[in-house]
Amino acid sequence: MNERRRMTGTVTSNKMMKTVVVKVDRTYRHPLYRKVVHASSKVKAHDLLGCNIGDVVSIVESAPISREKAWVVESIVKREGKSLNVAEEAVE
Repeated sequence: MNERRRMTGTVTSNKMMKTVVVKVDRTYRHPLYRKVVHASSKVKAHDLLGCNIGDVVSIVESAPISREKAWVVESIVKREGKSLNVAEEAVE
């Protein structure tokens, strides 16, 4: 396996051509106050799979594609409203 970072997030916008905005949520404990902190960030990712709003996708780090894009959609983990199974992919 390579050393590229991978993250999972939800697609919030797909209005650009071949680009989606992915919201990545993370939860961690504050180092001093020990309180649980919920943080999120939005990342623009290159999309060749045709993601829709609400899809849960896995993104992987890549070489810079444009000024703001340095991530690529690796796979669609869950489509909006249904999960992807091998049996469902065979039907489609």
